[in-house]
Amino acid sequence: MKLVSFNVNGLRAVLNKGFAEHFDAFGAHVVCLQEIKALEGQAEFHPEGYLEIYNSAEKKGYSGTLTLSRVRPLSIAFGIDGKHTDEGRVITAEYEHFYLVNCYSPNAQDGLRRIAYRLEFERDLADYLVALDSKKPVVLCGDLNVAHEEIDLARPAQNRGNPGFSDEERGAFSALLSRGFLDSFRALHPTRRDAYSWWSFRARARENNVGWRIDYFVISERLLDFVTEAEILPDVTGSDHCPVTLTLDFDK
Repeated sequence: MKLVSFNVNGLRAVLNKGFAEHFDAFGAHVVCLQEIKALEGQAEFHPEGYLEIYNSAEKKGYSGTLTLSRVRPLSIAFGIDGKHTDEGRVITAEYEHFYLVNCYSPNAQDGLRRIAYRLEFERDLADYLVALDSKKPVVLCGDLNVAHEEIDLARPAQNRGNPGFSDEERGAFSALLSRGFLDSFRALHPTRRDAYSWWSFRARARENNVGWRIDYFVISERLLDFVTEAEILPDVTGSDHCPVTLTLDFDK
């Protein structure tokens, strides 16, 4: 089962930059999008054979997630146990072997002015994932807005304490992993460097690969035996992020 996650930084905008062709090339069973900045019906994108599951923000042109699934979920839920519903940040789809949680974590913002909410979100999300994991394994994917370790960004020294690389956010990610989860990419590629999923639009950052790895597939530890691939697709353009992938084989 192939899964793809991609922060598109505006679904309507990326559709003008070849996204439909990229989508077809993914050949994925499920594609999870973040920061769609659109309501259902605003974007002319309806891939054949895919169920469209929208969770749009109340604020127009902001945030939002979309899960496109060729496999019909057993159940669907929005938000985190009834919390954090107004910004459209979380969709949970239940499948036979696992729960898939499509997540767009809030940015702590300049000066960490939103760090209190960010940490509240992280605590609630971690508790939610642990509760799901007690029923069946979990796959969390999306733009989690944190580079976990120094290897996960090009310039750690210059960015220490900044949004996405603060001790608080990195600590919250470590705390999540300590509760029975793995960063799938790092599990398969523990020493791979210069592997990023987001680049600033400024200073030719993408051209020079001055980036951050902030898009993830985090999995329940017991799913690792079923993982056949966890990759980053930097050649897919159209957004300031690129897609990340996870392939699971339950027939192994």
